[in-house]
Order: sequence, then C-alpha cells, then structure tokens
Amino acid sequence: MKLNDIVKFDEKGLVAAVIQHVATGQLLMLGYMNAESLAITLDERRACFWSRSRQKLWRKGETSGNVLEVLEIRVDCDADALVLKCNPVGPTCHTNETSCFYRKVDFDGDVTLDGDGVATM
Repeated sequence: MKLNDIVKFDEKGLVAAVIQHVATGQLLMLGYMNAESLAITLDERRACFWSRSRQKLWRKGETSGNVLEVLEIRVDCDADALVLKCNPVGPTCHTNETSCFYRKVDFDGDVTLDGDGVATM
C-alpha cells in the first residue's frame, strides 16, 4: 500500500498536516499539503506545503532558513490528516516562536501568551 493510494485530499485538493517536534512531542504548526507538496516532502525529507494565502508551493524555510527536517510521517485512520514528526532548524513560527501555538486559551475565553516570549498579541 502506498500513501498516494489512500490519502484523502479535501475538495480543494488539500490534506491537513500537523507538525510535531520529533524529540519533544511539542506541536509546532499546522499546514496544508496538496499532492505535489506531499511528493516533494517525501522526496526531499523537508516539509513543503501549499500556501492557501499565496496559492503556491511553500518550502518551509525557503526565505528564513528555518526548515523542518522530516523524520517520520503518520497518516490517521481516515487517511485525511497527516502528522509530520520533524527536527526543526530554527523557530517554526514566522513570529520567531518555537511553535505557532504560543497563545493559551483559558476556559473563560481569555487568551494569554505562553511561548518563548518573542511574539506579542
């Protein structure tokens, strides 16, 4: 069985890819991949996504140098989501935070910063 035979892209031709730090398990980011970016990721072992805002391929780190080295890929039971276990070279978030998930939401709805202390609200 091959990944391309089972992965279920949505109506826009995309599949969600959760990025996780291979050593710590920390969630780093969420991106979207199309068939081409997934093929590039498999071939180069570096994360490549489809930029929904720019409508083009986006190799993570192409301008910043903060690449994501892919060490393992997992597909969920429905084959409609991926987890990429990566070794990040530099911060993952464009704000220079380690993770894009640096804002914590309390159960009263308040949002506070809970990251490296680089990003602001």
